[in-house]
Amino acid sequence: MLTVPDADLLGVSTVRIDDPGALLDLLPVAGGLAWTTADEGLVGWGEAARIELSGPDRFARAQAWWDALVTTTRVADEVGVPGSGLVAFGSFAFDGEDATSVLIVPSVVVGQRDGQWWLTTVGGASPVLAAHNPPRAPEGVSFADGARASTEWMGVVAEAVRRIDAGEVDKVVLARDVEVCASAPVDVRWPLRRLAESYPGCWTFAVDGLIGATPEMLVRLRAGVATSRVLAGTLRVSGDANQDLRRSEDLSRSIKDIEEHGYGVRSVADALALHCRDVDVPSNPFVLELPNVMHLASDVTGTVTDGATSLELVASLHPSAAVCGTPTSVALEIIREIEGLARGRYAGPVGWIDATGDGEWGIALRCGEIDPQDPSRIRLFAGCGIVAGSEPFRELAESNAKLVPMRDALGS
Repeated sequence: MLTVPDADLLGVSTVRIDDPGALLDLLPVAGGLAWTTADEGLVGWGEAARIELSGPDRFARAQAWWDALVTTTRVADEVGVPGSGLVAFGSFAFDGEDATSVLIVPSVVVGQRDGQWWLTTVGGASPVLAAHNPPRAPEGVSFADGARASTEWMGVVAEAVRRIDAGEVDKVVLARDVEVCASAPVDVRWPLRRLAESYPGCWTFAVDGLIGATPEMLVRLRAGVATSRVLAGTLRVSGDANQDLRRSEDLSRSIKDIEEHGYGVRSVADALALHCRDVDVPSNPFVLELPNVMHLASDVTGTVTDGATSLELVASLHPSAAVCGTPTSVALEIIREIEGLARGRYAGPVGWIDATGDGEWGIALRCGEIDPQDPSRIRLFAGCGIVAGSEPFRELAESNAKLVPMRDALGS
């Protein structure tokens, strides 16, 4: 589906404003868009333009649509920072054959960066920031197994390990889902606010019914410098400071986790090298500690030399070994064969792009997708990287730990 207003009507105006308060508090009950972290971000609402895509060429078609829109839009931008002016929020399917991807240009955007705030209006939208009722806590929330029961999913993990041991593949990332049912439509502002408060170091997002807080930046492009944060290798946080210090040290020395992490780093570095010079790969990962889990993490950077936009970088990077496996093509076929789950936009790129091509795109992790036909129902997702030596019961425990942010966010 494609909706674009008359080009003569798509004028864009960005002006500085005083601090309007917490960005997520500005969102309406329904239809809000968000990409925020502790001290910066964007929120939007309304639709000035939209495109829905599917298929393996979804990124190229989205870029072509965006290029055409940029060239036919009049922009007055007195701020001139990444995310001001014309902006589109996007969310892409993990597998192009599995679900629909979307780019949305909001009618109104409010942004915050480097101590300044701005307001962007598109197509004559009202510049007034409306007051909204406080978010409502979800009611009557229950959880149930999704496509596979827990014991069945452990069997799938065992099958992946068998294939790894047989030499078919080095790593496979397997996902599972959990069904959530509430007694009334969920006000998404509630879980978004709780996620932002509990995980300020993550990127809280909302795009067309997909909500979550991801710790993994697929790619950020600013002023020609591309940065990707790779996460692979996970341990659950115990809450005991001394024990977690020892666990952090164990994680940093774990051969299994370092091997899994290395696959992800190499796939990202190879993809960035197609567009960049001076790709910098850290010699060792660091341990990123979140309230519920700790990860091995590496920030890979490069200087873009071919003029690629953030969305074009996404097209080269996705799917990385961190969410698919190694070799990627073989891992993807195994996922399609044994996972038994329609991932939709889970583990796909989510974020934004502006008219210069700069943008931020995370991987849609620690997230849930609201049923468009019944907003009282949500599917939550978690995934684990399976390598030689992976134990099914430990992978199930890891997946449960990764479900904690969304489960807690839906609590009252």
